Amino acid sequence: MATTIKDVARVAGVSVATVSRALNGHTNVTAQTREHVMGVVAQLRFVPSSAAQSMITRRTHTVGALLPDLHGEYFSELIRGIDLAARARGLHLLVSSSHGDAVEAAAALRAMNGRVDGLLVMSPHVNADFLWGNVPDDLPAVLMNTRVAGGKHSSFAVDNLGGAYAMVRHLVERGHRDIAFVAGPESNFEANERLRGYRAAIADLLPGLSEHVLQGDFTQESGFRAGSQVVALTDRPSAVFASNDAMAIGCLSALNEAGLQVPQDIALAGFDDIPISRYVNPSLTTVRARITELGGLALERLASAIEEPGRISAQHQTLRADLIVRQSTAAPSSPSTLPLRPPPAA
Repeated sequence: MATTIKDVARVAGVSVATVSRALNGHTNVTAQTREHVMGVVAQLRFVPSSAAQSMITRRTHTVGALLPDLHGEYFSELIRGIDLAARARGLHLLVSSSHGDAVEAAAALRAMNGRVDGLLVMSPHVNADFLWGNVPDDLPAVLMNTRVAGGKHSSFAVDNLGGAYAMVRHLVERGHRDIAFVAGPESNFEANERLRGYRAAIADLLPGLSEHVLQGDFTQESGFRAGSQVVALTDRPSAVFASNDAMAIGCLSALNEAGLQVPQDIALAGFDDIPISRYVNPSLTTVRARITELGGLALERLASAIEEPGRISAQHQTLRADLIVRQSTAAPSSPSTLPLRPPPAA
């Protein structure tokens, strides 16, 4: 039979309450008693029940993260940032994906209720009504890259609009006048902000010239399709700006298959600066979205809200994006980091 807390108390010669206090780190247990109890715990190979502990402490020491997807380097880097910060705080991480479906997103949030001490939420379906209907008032939550701003939940976002504007400006400064843009999913907040940045830059920097938007969905496959569409055009653009690196890499493959050289025949750029972007050939000019930092900062804010309920006011922070110039836009072989200047005021 499995060892119980009563067995530990009997062998240690103390009460069950004393064993519980020693296990949960209460200060009203002497160091000598705690050491004695923990020695018996090790001797009997007792593993405390997390469910039982959470009933006593009202804490699960687990945080939940709802993400749109779990596939690809973007989400790998985001989860890595969250996990590193969680481990530093002694917290466990429970991750779920909505797969772009509002019903699944709501079901995932409800399933986490009671199992986690707080939530990190990144979903294209998040708005004030969605949060009100699916996140209890007493459960701390932090939003990442969502359209909800100024509410009671802290939020962290990348400057997607400014980053896209800076990339178009870079391409214009390189002499490009016909810049195609591969857009992301229409329901995605980040994709919409990057499209807005592209359109604002075209209007400001190339007045009178038409925008050139191709539809993608943030996957390499959609980038390949967009690249194939570019290849088939009679009047090809001189540059392609994909709204994430995965699509840029897919586009690069399509251009290579057609015998076009990047950047000699056509320039190519992406967004996010996922790790693989610096290792493709040619290395990819992109916008660094600080994905890992985004996850870490959101987790830190959530942990503070959990530890001091009701005392942490909502914080809304936009993370700077940096233009990373590499070979795919005919930059020198060594990349340079250019600070992002904000787009002109509307």
